[in-house]
Amino acid sequence: MKLRDQMPELEGATAWLNGERTKAQLVGEKPTLIHFWSISCGLCKEAMPQINEFRDQYSEKLNVVAVHMPRSEKDLDLEEIKAVAAEHDISQPIFIDSDHKLTDAFENQYVPAYYVFDAEGKLRHFQAGGSGMKMLTKRVNRVLDEMESAE
Repeated sequence: MKLRDQMPELEGATAWLNGERTKAQLVGEKPTLIHFWSISCGLCKEAMPQINEFRDQYSEKLNVVAVHMPRSEKDLDLEEIKAVAAEHDISQPIFIDSDHKLTDAFENQYVPAYYVFDAEGKLRHFQAGGSGMKMLTKRVNRVLDEMESAE
């Protein structure tokens, strides 16, 4: 995906945990953070407390959706995904992407990976890897500030 691309439809999940979301539910009202993670990814687990803090701190202003992207056969175990999600307090909706349909739609190759969309559903920031939470925070705040100043 390139900056300013429209958010893909959230289709092709093999399952949803914590409630299902559609693009139509996310776009129009507030910005959205979509983060890709995997149960076999150590960096993802390390970053999760910060993502959860984000989710809680910005709950009124920001949609947060997790996408579980399997990296191996072992990552396809739904019960294991549920257990890891509970262990790491992932209470936001989780798109289980066992067939890589959303991964392909995003052209995503990384976990963790973070996509920030503005309220109109345009991609405003992308980053991958375990570091850079400060940059992610800055970018989310910029999108939120732009929205508030437009009101």
